[in-house]
Amino acid sequence: MAWMAWTWPTAIFFMVIAGLLITFTVLAVKIPETPRTGVLRIETTRGDRLFITLLGSAFINLAWLGLIGPDTQPYALLVCLAYAAAVFRWV
Repeated sequence: MAWMAWTWPTAIFFMVIAGLLITFTVLAVKIPETPRTGVLRIETTRGDRLFITLLGSAFINLAWLGLIGPDTQPYALLVCLAYAAAVFRWV
């Protein structure tokens, strides 16, 4: 797999995503959740909100790269964390 040029940040990213998926699977089995309706007016579960958060975070990071540049990219993480908190609270 040398052609893929794995780096530690890339490996950590995929480990975090895998950890989130495993955690949310265990939570779904141990603590079943009834869907709730938030500001989007659709029923969402924890997994739905995680998907919305991951998708939105990808767009936030792409927009950050395009509009601001890669020099301050770590600050995009703070924006993503605030976005995730808002999604899990109100969606």
